Amino acid sequence: MKRVHIYYFGNVQGVGFRYTSVIVAKRYGLNGWVKNCADSRVELVAEGKEAALKEFLAELEKSMSHHISDKKINWEPATGEFNCFQTVY
Repeated sequence: MKRVHIYYFGNVQGVGFRYTSVIVAKRYGLNGWVKNCADSRVELVAEGKEAALKEFLAELEKSMSHHISDKKINWEPATGEFNCFQTVY
């Protein structure tokens, strides 16, 4: 199991980014969260099988590509602390 921690930059707030993230993450059986940051970024943490995480990111970034200008991504060991994928405030 792996964890991915990402910050997305661009016009990523107010465009359904969090909603799309939750729908796609659930489709891949991932756990974690997504939230808007005060500085207009979106922060996302997801855990699951590495292949599922990579497919999730590819699908999310394809569907939201016109809103994303950049991203900062870190791969880490999974902690198992989540039991679902949700938006946090």
